[in-house]
Amino acid sequence: MRGRQIPPPAAASSSRVVFAAVAALLVAALQPPPVAGVDVAAVLAAFPNLAAFTRLLASSPVAGELAGRSSLTLLAVPNGNLPQSPSAYAAASGADLADVLRYHVLLEYLAPADLRRLPASGKLVTTLFQTTGRAPADLGAVNVTAAGSSLAIVRSPAPFPGSNATVLGAITAVPYNLSVLAVDGLIVPSGFDLAASESRPPAAVNITKVLADARAFNVAASMLEASGVADEFEADERGAGITVFAPTDDAFAGLPAGDRLQSLPADRKAVVLRFHVLHSYYPLGSLESIVNPVQPTLATEFSQAGRFTLNITRANGSVAIDTGVVQATITRTVFDQNPVAVFAVSKVLLPKEMFSRSDSAIVAAASAPPPAALPAESPESAPTKLSSPPALRDTAGDANHTAAAAAAAAAAKPTIGRWCIALLYLLPLLLPLV
Repeated sequence: MRGRQIPPPAAASSSRVVFAAVAALLVAALQPPPVAGVDVAAVLAAFPNLAAFTRLLASSPVAGELAGRSSLTLLAVPNGNLPQSPSAYAAASGADLADVLRYHVLLEYLAPADLRRLPASGKLVTTLFQTTGRAPADLGAVNVTAAGSSLAIVRSPAPFPGSNATVLGAITAVPYNLSVLAVDGLIVPSGFDLAASESRPPAAVNITKVLADARAFNVAASMLEASGVADEFEADERGAGITVFAPTDDAFAGLPAGDRLQSLPADRKAVVLRFHVLHSYYPLGSLESIVNPVQPTLATEFSQAGRFTLNITRANGSVAIDTGVVQATITRTVFDQNPVAVFAVSKVLLPKEMFSRSDSAIVAAASAPPPAALPAESPESAPTKLSSPPALRDTAGDANHTAAAAAAAAAAKPTIGRWCIALLYLLPLLLPLV
């Protein structure tokens, strides 16, 4: 009786090996591709209404800490909901701005559907701040709870009152990798006494000593000490704080030998020194995202309104300062501790009320011209405050959301395609053994 030919043991063994290999390839082909970290800055760059928050992230250590991380939820604050000075806001509660930003990074992917399924008691979610080791107990986490018409409320798990924020809506998502949600304000980590720190008078900072210790501001320190206006600066620190633009020794060296500044009487020199100071504390991030570019100086207080002002804009990646006769740039941060910020500037700031462009011509020729200032943003083009989730999901937002999902799906296609091609090559070898 003729029956089906039974393959010899060696052939059977070979067949089993091939089947096992094919099965392994199929399993590998069906596995999802490995999750890679998301470039958070690149994702946020597509949303102009988050430009200020994106700059805060980029200028802090948090940007580097996010590299390579996945399965995150970012609580982003739109431009219209950020305080004018985020650093001052954080410092007022005794917190560091970087830690406040870390508190906005949840180490878990939460889509809007996940928020709608939250239990009544809420859900405790760990933040990036918890990883620093500076958060006592579980105060590096946030409690996310459902809130009626809003998607959720995010608050501290501490028993005592703290800051909280309402989730306004979803901005975009890279599925299971990064979810970006808009919240209506900055959330300060628990454990800081906000009320006490706001009422505590800040210690005066000796600006002259700060400049002398920095070693590149000997001329500015000497002029400040001789003028007697240093006491005015320290008095102003106790109000809204101050921001000082300090010309370097090289900036003074760039002035012509017979410049009018050195020949001014003492009271007029004091006006020029006051012209280098804003009567508010502005860390660098706030200057980069300043809403009103025309800022009064301390010299404005001793004259008519609208005089002795500085035009401050962001240009080519740096902060540009235009006096009307001189254009300078901030070259570095010398000192930044609420309520005082001191920045080095590339030129001596000469007010147009006392100097003309001809007075500054030699100054301008002595050093490279600063980057051209960007035009000030008009009120019509300024970002508006977001008031409801639909406002967050505009056409551009939908397009970016779709693009992000398409990019994630496209990342898996090459991997599956390569396995399928490999199977096609193996089939001719497999069929004779069946």
